[in-house]
Amino acid sequence: MPRPKKRTATNPSEEIETTKRQKTASRSKHSQEESRFNTNRLIAWFKQYTTDDPSQLEPEGMERFCQDIKVEPEDIVMLVIAYKMNAKNMGYFTQTEFLKGLSDPEVLCDTPTKLKNKLDYFYNLIDDPQSFKMIFRYAYDFARDKDQRSMDIETAKAMLSLLLCKSWPLFPEFAEFLEQQPKAPRVINKDQWNNIFEFSRTINTDLSNYSIDGAWPVLLDDFVEYLQRKRQGNSS
Repeated sequence: MPRPKKRTATNPSEEIETTKRQKTASRSKHSQEESRFNTNRLIAWFKQYTTDDPSQLEPEGMERFCQDIKVEPEDIVMLVIAYKMNAKNMGYFTQTEFLKGLSDPEVLCDTPTKLKNKLDYFYNLIDDPQSFKMIFRYAYDFARDKDQRSMDIETAKAMLSLLLCKSWPLFPEFAEFLEQQPKAPRVINKDQWNNIFEFSRTINTDLSNYSIDGAWPVLLDDFVEYLQRKRQGNSS
């Protein structure tokens, strides 16, 4: 009758090492699953912010969304995120818009943490001249009252401040002009809006390359007249 084989004694240190490797492998697998973009996870994230209408994130949900990604609602990056989503109404994201923007190949965010880690990408779009031009133009239809063809002046001032206050040296004077002058408009139309951007990017702060015969809208001619009078008054 054959002798039973002796059981090999298990080395405790080997058991500990094996357990460590198994835990490491498990954590690695979990980490890979978390890092992989998942549309269902993105939809579930969106649903956290909806209330009466499950297909739309409304102002209250928007506030909680901003809190989760550690961004103030008034931060320009929220406008850039809306631009990537091609959102139609300020203060609202539909599920279609949310999925479109955050599943973009350059974004791929399905959790608040991933979006927080991606904020630099959105800020960098502001620094890219062509992207910023598109964001500026997008902002007009995004922010205006959809019942009106033009943007009311109070909304326009707020949006222009958000977009131009840090990048256009003449913005303080332009804001003053819109605030104080009788010639300042009560609404801004789309042509004026787009020309304000072009003016801010092409006309020197000393107005040396401005021409009265240029194709600028009357709004900007009036602003130049206001600014010249102000400077002449200061110099005298």
